[in-house]
Amino acid sequence: MKDDPRSHGLWERSAPPPPVTAPLAGEMKADVAIIGAGFTGLSAALHLAEGGAKVVVLEAVEAGFGGSGRNVGLVNAGMWVMPDELPAVLGDVYGARLLDLLGNAPRAVFDLIDKHNIACEAERQGTLHCAVGKDGLAEIKERARQWQARGAAVRLLDAGETARKVGTSAYTGSLLDERAGTIQPLAYARGLAHATVRAGATIYTSSPVMAAKDDGVLWRLTTPGGAVVAPKVIVATNAYTTTLWPQLRAELVHLPYFNMATPPLSDNLRRSILPERQGAWDTKEILSSFRFDKEGRFVFGSVGALRGTGGPVHRGWGRRAMTKLFPQLKGIDFESEWYGWIGMTADNLPRFHRLGRNVISFSGYNGRGIAPGTVFGCCLADLMLGRTGDGDLPLPVSEPQAASLRAAKEIYYEVGAQVAHAAGAHF
Repeated sequence: MKDDPRSHGLWERSAPPPPVTAPLAGEMKADVAIIGAGFTGLSAALHLAEGGAKVVVLEAVEAGFGGSGRNVGLVNAGMWVMPDELPAVLGDVYGARLLDLLGNAPRAVFDLIDKHNIACEAERQGTLHCAVGKDGLAEIKERARQWQARGAAVRLLDAGETARKVGTSAYTGSLLDERAGTIQPLAYARGLAHATVRAGATIYTSSPVMAAKDDGVLWRLTTPGGAVVAPKVIVATNAYTTTLWPQLRAELVHLPYFNMATPPLSDNLRRSILPERQGAWDTKEILSSFRFDKEGRFVFGSVGALRGTGGPVHRGWGRRAMTKLFPQLKGIDFESEWYGWIGMTADNLPRFHRLGRNVISFSGYNGRGIAPGTVFGCCLADLMLGRTGDGDLPLPVSEPQAASLRAAKEIYYEVGAQVAHAAGAHF
């Protein structure tokens, strides 16, 4: 299979088409300009447009092109760090609020899917974090204890119950997170794009931002075909950031992650692996992830880029690792493959940035882009619709959103600022 950096593999083959868009031509005015049409940018655009703002989204390639359209599709709660680490860094008030936001993030995703009738193969059966050896079991036990102390719907499964749910005896236990689930990620991104357009926002694709200039009142974002002029800007480019605002790119370690998918499996094989259709991943440092799509294709992934000499190496490793876990899949090849880039931070936490006057950003999702990206996009929209810490005038907003702006500012702005301060982010 030929390596194509534009390829989204199986997700491209099975996703509904995106909305019809075109490159920017000429000059446009907006209340808020958004750079990047992934989960964060589209969520922000949707919520802003629903709040009455005139929104323009500038995307260098196409909606969902980056990590949003290439990931495994696990809709997980929280971040990689243990739950107790957030209050330890941010304090009990802001740490608890951030945990609540992230713990409920999968519900926010599924609520958007329902509200906007997004066809993205949503499965709400939870996810399984599978323990490898004694150390892995100790890790998920502690994670379960910390989440359960906060009332989260998570359950620790022993080796026997894990084997029944996963279809292999390779794991010493697992953590079932009933808040979580799986989606077809490119289909979700394109569904958000459709909803954003219906809400009144405009998306321009094949429109990379080449320059950003602030005249003290308005920002002018220049693309090859035109420019957008707006008083407020959201930067939502994460691991696919290029030359503008280089601090975003500099703070990230760019980690490649690949996925490979089999042809649809027989009914017997499908019943023997993940019969309840949870998505799963393990506790290894170089982890493996696996799940099914709606047609019964088995999707197996791990760290690495399918390019150059890495292509055959990772393909061979993937076949061996998959059949070691699931011997019943021996002899079954992969029919599609793809990879993308994850933005990793030093402490596995995202960064909130104030990049300039009225320019804000979230980035560094550390492989947890779907649910956090969606809710942080909403946070950014709420900041733009309300009063920021700089005392800017809010954009016009509609009820009942206006009634919630004070609460939104208190929760989202202060949490974001505290996260940024604790992480040493740039303002």
